[in-house]
Amino acid sequence: MDFVLPDRPITMQLISGRGHYEAVIAAVTKAKCSVWIATANLKELMIEGRRVSVRSRSRYRSVLDTFDELARAGVELRILHASRPSRPFRESFDKHPRLYEGGLALRECPRVHLKTVIVDGRSCYLGSANWTGAGIGAKGAGRRNFEVGIMTEDEGVLDTIQELYDRIWRGAECGACKLREDGCEAPLDLFRPERLIKSTSAAKAGATKVSAKAKTAGPAKAKKKTKAAKAKTETKAGRAKTAGTAKAKAKANAGTKAPAKTRAK
Repeated sequence: MDFVLPDRPITMQLISGRGHYEAVIAAVTKAKCSVWIATANLKELMIEGRRVSVRSRSRYRSVLDTFDELARAGVELRILHASRPSRPFRESFDKHPRLYEGGLALRECPRVHLKTVIVDGRSCYLGSANWTGAGIGAKGAGRRNFEVGIMTEDEGVLDTIQELYDRIWRGAECGACKLREDGCEAPLDLFRPERLIKSTSAAKAGATKVSAKAKTAGPAKAKKKTKAAKAKTETKAGRAKTAGTAKAKAKANAGTKAPAKTRAK
């Protein structure tokens, strides 16, 4: 989508630095319907909240804990990102079954460079900040990035940004993308329902063939195993029988030995 929209007045808030944390995170934690995030970099983000445990003195926890609570409440969560999430993010994500089983949808596109957070289709952040601690202002004054952006509830802005986000999300831009064959591991148009159904059917068909093959080979292998076991048992029995006979013969021979000579008086 390429556009330059006509000038018009809108109501907005200009935010910078710590303002990102206070405005964006506050909006996300109060979400009731949906949270759509677009970011170039995706990292673990620690936010203030209730203590993790009674013994813990820290009031900071992963934002994924908050996402888990939102997912449990039925809030739709999406993150569109350009590169692989950081290891701390992935480790934290793996601790939340509700999220990795579908509660938080993640899609990667190497061309994503926009930064936006859309909450409930009613509030929109647009700016320079990535979804990271340094970007969203969760770090100290001497460590966070210099970022600037706006928060708005303007319907025209929301409609435009949501349409752009959705086009990228469902792969509508993938067909003409020059990175499709070089640099993109999983084009987003592969997530289309009809393709997923085809892939699932193919996978099921493949699994059925493998299962049938295994089922056919099973009895043959079992028979071979039974014969081998039987032969092994018979060999052992034969050895035992032979050993027993040898021992019996040795015992019999020992009993028929000539008596020892009587010592001369």
